[in-house]
Amino acid sequence: MNSENQFDLFGRVAIVTGASRGLGQYLGRALAKAGADLVITSRNADDLRRFQAEIRTLGRRVLALDLDLRNESSIRGMVPRAIEHFGKVDILVNNAGCNVRKPALDVTWDDWNLVLDTNLRGSFFVAQTLAPHMIERGSGRIINIGSVTSVFGYAGIVPYCASRGGVKQLTMSLADEWGLNGITVNCLAPGWFKTVQNAVLYENETWVEYLKDRIPLKRPGQPNDLDGAIVFLASDASAYITGQTLLVDGGISTGATKATITR
Repeated sequence: MNSENQFDLFGRVAIVTGASRGLGQYLGRALAKAGADLVITSRNADDLRRFQAEIRTLGRRVLALDLDLRNESSIRGMVPRAIEHFGKVDILVNNAGCNVRKPALDVTWDDWNLVLDTNLRGSFFVAQTLAPHMIERGSGRIINIGSVTSVFGYAGIVPYCASRGGVKQLTMSLADEWGLNGITVNCLAPGWFKTVQNAVLYENETWVEYLKDRIPLKRPGQPNDLDGAIVFLASDASAYITGQTLLVDGGISTGATKATITR
């Protein structure tokens, strides 16, 4: 590590879950460009081949592994394979997640379990499985990917909001427990970024204009808007920051509206 550049990730190894599309690829690409080698995961590792090839063109080493966050043995098996391959893991980005869009009265028992098991339980057990390795080494960076729904509630996605609020609380609890071991645990919470999960919303131009009006910076997030935040939280630059939720949301969490304020 170049002490003159606290953001340099050369020589570091990062696991990025849910890297077959969307935010997972944005985050993995940013880490690789900062110098990190990657372990990328998806429920089907074949879905990672194109992204794996892209990372190699950046001059970084990369390993693609299967990971099903709803399967304990899949989690318990992935982490040792990553450590065995690279000899260590310095950074975990708990990104994989899912959503179910339904009115609260229509949410089923299985809908609830799918979202909470994936987004919250899965994130915890990946971190728990990797933590003994980080504890032994006396250092580590765990970055749980939350959402603006970690601090806001929205109709129609109640299980998702519950899971992301839980990720924020999980982050604080793990930061308190593992801080003495040199591990920082933070939550990166994106605002409105277009992904496969929410792409249908962006087909409605009226809704997009409504969204822009609520965001102080007047636009949804673009892929590279997350680059600085993820590299910061993964690097030595954030060494004294833990248990925090960093919102990258264009300011929508301010609750700003178009209403005119009179004095």
